[in-house]
Amino acid sequence: MGAEVGAQSARARALAVLRIRSRALAVALLPAAVAVVLLVGASTGHLVGPGWHAARWVVTPVAVLVLLAAAGIALVVARARPAVSPTVPIAEEQAPDLYRMVRDLADRLDVPAPSAIALTPDCDSWLEDRTHPSHGPPPPEDRDEREVNGLRGGSTRGTRRTPAAPVLVIGSPFLWWMRVGELRAVLAPVVAGTGPSAHPDIAQARRFVRGLDAAVAVASTRGRCPGSRAVCAGVGWVARLLLRSCREHATQMERGVASAAAERAQAVDYGLRIVAQEQVGLAYAGWDRLLTRVALPAWRMGRWPSRLDAGVVAALTELSRRDRLAEGFASRLGERPACDLLEEPGVVDEAASLLAARLFHGGPAESGPDWCPVDWQEYPEEVVDRKWRTDAARLHRVLDALGVRRTTDGTPPEASGPTLARVMDHLSTPPDSTPARPADAHASPAAQPSPPGSPKPPTPPKPPKAPYAAMSEDDSPDDQETERSSALAAGLTAEMAREEAAAPAEQTASPVPDSTLLDIGTLPLFPLQPPRTARELLTDHVTAMVCCAAMDTAGAAPGLDWLDGPTLLIDGERAADLTPRVLSLIEDGDPVPLRTWLVESGIRPEKPVRLV
Repeated sequence: MGAEVGAQSARARALAVLRIRSRALAVALLPAAVAVVLLVGASTGHLVGPGWHAARWVVTPVAVLVLLAAAGIALVVARARPAVSPTVPIAEEQAPDLYRMVRDLADRLDVPAPSAIALTPDCDSWLEDRTHPSHGPPPPEDRDEREVNGLRGGSTRGTRRTPAAPVLVIGSPFLWWMRVGELRAVLAPVVAGTGPSAHPDIAQARRFVRGLDAAVAVASTRGRCPGSRAVCAGVGWVARLLLRSCREHATQMERGVASAAAERAQAVDYGLRIVAQEQVGLAYAGWDRLLTRVALPAWRMGRWPSRLDAGVVAALTELSRRDRLAEGFASRLGERPACDLLEEPGVVDEAASLLAARLFHGGPAESGPDWCPVDWQEYPEEVVDRKWRTDAARLHRVLDALGVRRTTDGTPPEASGPTLARVMDHLSTPPDSTPARPADAHASPAAQPSPPGSPKPPTPPKPPKAPYAAMSEDDSPDDQETERSSALAAGLTAEMAREEAAAPAEQTASPVPDSTLLDIGTLPLFPLQPPRTARELLTDHVTAMVCCAAMDTAGAAPGLDWLDGPTLLIDGERAADLTPRVLSLIEDGDPVPLRTWLVESGIRPEKPVRLV
């Protein structure tokens, strides 16, 4: 009963959208209708006279212009390519068991089966219409079958062709973390949405709204000549006006479709779906943590992990071990995983991982010398070690630019290389704490004691701040950073900006002809994190220098924590108490906590380290 109510509401809203389309068409035809009436009246001898003649000369050109404009706008709306979500297409021969499961689910729900399946590197699933001609025709070998049997139960008799069902898009982390039964329960309400989608009124309303949205995107394209910009501005204005008129009805239509689909799926694996929804939330948390803590550092180093979906299983297993709320989730891993429904899970995981790097970081569409895949076994050496040494090298370049000496009085000659002691001494020494020189005959007059009764010499002005200090991003009154920390952080920010500006521009469009990537011209589509602040950059670089010293002087090793990303291993144990001690040095200029930790760990800060 609830499903029927939702479907009726969706159909009513779809009719409201179609009425708006009909009204727009009527407005476009109104001047032509008036012109026809005037011309017919003149031919029959009813509307004669100077006034009617003048009206015909005015209305007829206006009607022609309006008709031409309406035809142009309709052509743009009809031919503009609607936005398509970037996905990894899965052919039936790549996952016959997955296709079989989805079709069985559609049969049980008594709805049309999806026309195809694709994967997205995100924790979500939906249906997507890709029947627009610009999306490309189906393969020749099954084009007729899809067009005739796009809806479940379609007859092969006759030549009547029905539109293809939408494509089922599945979140790739679901396939690796969920079991087969859980995936089936999660997909039930999604697949049930193909029923309302097959209704002609809903399908037409969706095509009209998507066409308007695509027309707005076409009209917003930059780099056109002035004449084209004027035409596109008019097309965009009309499309936005119609979109605003349809917005409320389209929203309510989609809510009705979702309500009808959810109600229809109530009878399918209801108890299992409750448990599966818990896994959806857990998968989302583990996926987000894996991307931001593990994948992002690798992407920044020009490496993309090629098994992200397999990594999310390791991350969630580790989370279930640490978090008592997730206890018991790992016990499900003995059941058959949904990725077994794929013929070659590794190949699919690699494609989804590359797409994730492109969407969330903006990497190139293909591997290259500066954009290479990395396995999890190679991650500590290829990513963590290289990241720390690159950051440490950048830190010392900025110290050189600030004029910081590599050695101090009494330091052994072998310590003239890049050392941790240089960084700690610079951040822990106040800016004006220069050694006092004894007064002598060569001292400046300002330094000589004044005779009694003589006026005091003028106070010399304070030296200006370091050249990078004015560029610091952390100048709020509550900021506890020292002046040297601020200057060093600003220098690192400027150095990072120069490196990014000098890096070659990455590809923004996929070279694959039938790619489903959005032609938007700018990537990433979904950046994971905002740009790091100057303080965060300084903390990362000082931490990297400490880790380099630990590896080169105390036998520590780089490691990978599935939930926290790069980590330092000392005697096989994770060094989890390093960050607060680094912050104490940066924010307060206090090196004691870090020096104590270095002594306890057997790390020699005065020894030079190897940099990239």
